[in-house]
Amino acid sequence: MSFDAAIADKKAAPAGEGEVVIRVRGLTNRFGSKTVHEELDLDVMKGEVLGVIGGSGTGKSVLLRSIVGLHTPNAGEVEVFGQHVSKLSRDERVKVERRWGVMFQDGALFSTMTVRENVMAPMVEHTKIPPALMSELADLKLRLAGLELEAAPKRPADLSGGMRKRAALARALSLDPELVFLDEPTAGLDPIGAAKFDELVRSLSNAMGLTVFLVTHDLDTLAATCDRIAVLSDGKVLAIGPLDEVRENPHPWIQEYFSGPRGRAAVR
Repeated sequence: MSFDAAIADKKAAPAGEGEVVIRVRGLTNRFGSKTVHEELDLDVMKGEVLGVIGGSGTGKSVLLRSIVGLHTPNAGEVEVFGQHVSKLSRDERVKVERRWGVMFQDGALFSTMTVRENVMAPMVEHTKIPPALMSELADLKLRLAGLELEAAPKRPADLSGGMRKRAALARALSLDPELVFLDEPTAGLDPIGAAKFDELVRSLSNAMGLTVFLVTHDLDTLAATCDRIAVLSDGKVLAIGPLDEVRENPHPWIQEYFSGPRGRAAVR
């Protein structure tokens, strides 16, 4: 099946059906007097690419960090793969965490390690694979992420912004996860680099059956990559659904977001 056909087939699949991979209920996050989330509910379905958008300060990245356990919410429950993450023992939590990968907004690569060593880091922490095999697997992940192997022995500082993004994606894929979290994956990339990264995420999702939780502000990414879009506003999920459905929502922020020149161009 061609890449375009795979995308068409993926987008033809009905959203909202099947297994729930992430279930968030009553999530509340406060920072001092500021309430970012107030009893927020959200479901992410198996195999979908969900794009999370919202204005500045609506807590897109905070939501991601709450789900993966890097931030403890004030109230609410987060369930991933059918398990309440906050109630797991350390060993049980490690088992769940091995089933997901995270790509942070700035890549968060270890500056003192080579690119190959960065990709190997989760394997070193969570597996007993022989070092030589780890190296081979790391190179495979780098190729999957669209990097040539001459980048493998380099330090992150020696790479371009786009190459660092791909290296960070390769590390997120290190343990063959079922679920991948991407925080602003195309931020700072030129339009050509961003479009290629969108295509890469879409093709990997199709080929590997990944569930993708994608925080973004990039209209082109929403149009090219996401099956559904969740809009955060006023502490809750204001709207959720396919792009065409969400952009018809009459809420002023949604209309302003999608009806400007960039929004119209992305939808076209």
